[in-house]
Amino acid sequence: MSEGVFEGTRPTREGEFAAESHGMSPIPENARYGASWRNFTVWFAPNMQLSGVFVGTLAVTLGLGFWSGFFAIVIGIVLGALPVAYLTLWGPKTGMGQLPFARLPFGKTISVPALVQWLSSVAWDGLVGLFGGEAAQLFFHVPFYVGVIIVLALEGAIGFLGYEFIHQAQKWGSIVLGVLYVVLSWRILDKGNLPMHGSVHGAMAVAMFVLMSTIAFSGSFSWASYAADYSRYQKKDTPSVPIFLWTLGGLSISYIWMYTIGLAGAKVLTNQTAAGVQKLLGGGFLGVIALLAIVFGAVVSNAMNDYSGSLAIQAGGIKMKRNWTALYSTILAFFLILWLHQANTSGRFENILLFASYWIAPFCSVLVIDWYYTKSSLTHSRLMQLMDFRRLVKGWSALVALVVGFCAMIPFMDTSLVVGSVSKSLDGADISFYVGFAVGALVYWPLRKIEFGRNTAINLETPTASADLDTAGVEES
Repeated sequence: MSEGVFEGTRPTREGEFAAESHGMSPIPENARYGASWRNFTVWFAPNMQLSGVFVGTLAVTLGLGFWSGFFAIVIGIVLGALPVAYLTLWGPKTGMGQLPFARLPFGKTISVPALVQWLSSVAWDGLVGLFGGEAAQLFFHVPFYVGVIIVLALEGAIGFLGYEFIHQAQKWGSIVLGVLYVVLSWRILDKGNLPMHGSVHGAMAVAMFVLMSTIAFSGSFSWASYAADYSRYQKKDTPSVPIFLWTLGGLSISYIWMYTIGLAGAKVLTNQTAAGVQKLLGGGFLGVIALLAIVFGAVVSNAMNDYSGSLAIQAGGIKMKRNWTALYSTILAFFLILWLHQANTSGRFENILLFASYWIAPFCSVLVIDWYYTKSSLTHSRLMQLMDFRRLVKGWSALVALVVGFCAMIPFMDTSLVVGSVSKSLDGADISFYVGFAVGALVYWPLRKIEFGRNTAINLETPTASADLDTAGVEES
């Protein structure tokens, strides 16, 4: 049956290196495992990247001093991490990943956010892999394309092998990258004078503070559409508070650390490439450490892009095995990286990706409202019905809320691609994420009642006779 594509082999305990071919189908309650602390390492290691360091330098570029820049970073990152920590709780409660579970409110229109999610995951693969490929090229003294192959082969293998391999990679990655970045932090701070005083004052300083907090917010918040993917194997009765706090801590500490390094070393971090960082550290042993950190960071981060992207493909209605779609995404990333490297357009490409990530705000508001109505009536058998695309509702109310919420954000944006009229009047302050979430919620709440009427429980259309037979077969098997 087609539903079998969404199932497969699964790991059964921590440290079991069994390849996972299981896809977006809910994890049965008797197959759950995993300690709460794993939510820290799985959200800590992927953010220990050079790209985060360079984002931190933007605080000085915007005219902020060290302490104003630091507090903007902390406030933005923590606010962005809160929704991710909250959505992570849904993994144990449902046994499903984030995009697959979004089939509930979005129904057949899930194809739209699923496509955006998959394209974004491949694109981030390319951008992060570009840094990793450059570092591998210098580390192994090989041509650039060979360095890219090394990075993609490692991340592709982890994404293909699945859930437990990702958790193990992030556990050891947290230790290795933590040690490496202690060394890098010391060296960068030792070389650069702290930019204590800002160059903007008054209303402009407030606007730049808000803008920097929004930039920091977008970093941690961008993981929201991945959140439940890495907790779906945990037991349903796992206490929520430890999961929430471990996730919040992993995201916040890693991002604050990376951004603060960039803020403190902004005066010396001028060449934003792997070679630039190696030169900054003076080559030798410290240069090797830097390159190793960049390669390892790219691998563990992109493995999550491959894994979540593969779940998004299935959520969108493509009936392919999860592990193979993860591998195909890695192959596509290879050609994207070569294009980015040859065309030297990585900066503009990153701006496009950051602009595209705004959709997550109204997307989350739809999920939160729908969860309020449906959480009390969710069972494994009912969630299994979401595997049949024919039984999904039309989902027009969720899609309308997503589109309207995104459009409402545009006047409030301040990006290199779009500077909205409201943002201009606020001296460049960007509050678009908060506007998108609020507008998405205000639009979806009444439209949901129109689409589903009095039925506020499970959003499934009345099945046909053949669909009943198919679903019965799934539950019986």
